[in-house]
Amino acid sequence: MHIHILGICGTFMGGIAVLAKAAGHKVTGSDTNVYPPMSTQLEAQGIELIEGFDPTQTKLNPDIYVVGNVVSRGNPLMEAILNLGLPYISGPQWLAENVLQGKWVLAVAGTHGKTTTSSMLAWILEYAGLAPGFLIGGVPENFSVSARLPQVPVQDSKSVSPFFVIEADEYDTAFFDKRSKFVHYRPRTAVLNNLEFDHADIFEDLAVIEKQFHHLVRTVPQLGLIVANGKEQSLQRVIEKGCWTPVEKFGTDDDWQAANPQGTGAFDVLFKGQLQGHVAWDLLGEHNRMNALASIAAARHAGVAIETSIAALTEFKNVKRRMETKGEVNKITVYDDFAHHPTAIETTVAGLRAKVGGNRILAVLEPRSNTMKLGVMKDALPASLKEADVVFCYGANLGWDAAEALKPIANKAKSYDDLGAMVRAIAAIAQPNDHILVMSNGGFGGVHQKILDALKLSV
Repeated sequence: MHIHILGICGTFMGGIAVLAKAAGHKVTGSDTNVYPPMSTQLEAQGIELIEGFDPTQTKLNPDIYVVGNVVSRGNPLMEAILNLGLPYISGPQWLAENVLQGKWVLAVAGTHGKTTTSSMLAWILEYAGLAPGFLIGGVPENFSVSARLPQVPVQDSKSVSPFFVIEADEYDTAFFDKRSKFVHYRPRTAVLNNLEFDHADIFEDLAVIEKQFHHLVRTVPQLGLIVANGKEQSLQRVIEKGCWTPVEKFGTDDDWQAANPQGTGAFDVLFKGQLQGHVAWDLLGEHNRMNALASIAAARHAGVAIETSIAALTEFKNVKRRMETKGEVNKITVYDDFAHHPTAIETTVAGLRAKVGGNRILAVLEPRSNTMKLGVMKDALPASLKEADVVFCYGANLGWDAAEALKPIANKAKSYDDLGAMVRAIAAIAQPNDHILVMSNGGFGGVHQKILDALKLSV
């Protein structure tokens, strides 16, 4: 089969491209901007990429067009597909029908932590010899790829693994299908990490998102398992709407707990009040402890012993762009993190604070997610940055005044519309033993390297 993917350079659709190619299909695709690293990964797989959405791409005559959620009405290629009556399908539905059917799907949903938790879960299953397939919105460093088909398990060399781990977000599937992505996945094991207001461009309030999560809950079978964050009232409300599946909670006294956290990141794992083992790793923050508990619980449902999961996590290498060290100059360390929502910003900064103690944290922020651009969460920004010593905010093309939003912390925060000026200001103030934490869900104009280069010049 020849599939042509619209919006192929997005993480999710790029993952679908890799899976389709591995399954033996001919894959081509197009996107507005074709650029590394996704373009490099795809071209290495032998996938032809086309810049733009010209209607002439219909001459490729694929068997089906797979449409990503970046595509909207008015897209010239999509309009041509509709006018000509050509076959098309959303990315999640194609995945469900061609890859997930018949699999034991382990889906990780939530506002934050999806990528990290699904990476942990996939690694635990891999460590246990179960060779899962996966599609993750980032690159787990234990695998070096964001997606793969199920492989041959150690336990049975003549079979293919039934397990597939997927990062399941509630975002809409495509312009023509406003159901959330995750309703297509039909998981047997569902992780509900947390639930806050996000994706404000398509959801008007938290209640609407809770309804979307309940749509997912409704698809989990009675013999399945829902692993839910017990601290989240929003998730409790979701479950109270109706639940037909056993629920295990983490973060409370009910089921799974993280106890005795260490400054190094290590902690004890408790299940129903009983000590299960000790996770010795260097991942920081309560959010990562919660991610770990969720992955241990989900893996246990798939048959992995708790002690095996704990051993696996001691070898977990995290995900690119999650507190990733980009470099060090003159004892000044620069980190890259994907945090782009006030809650994620707060937990990320707090995690770094626990690591560096009294050393200065210089937070560098680009509020570029759709929710942030709409200004819905701008009032929560100052509080989320309370653990930072100095804050630099890149406020170009926001649509709201970043300096005004940061007034409550004006003593330590400054907004910039010029990236170069901001980099120079960072380099001018940075001192040995400082930690520069860059947070954005985009490329941020390559600011990480720009900061490192500026620091070298200032030495």
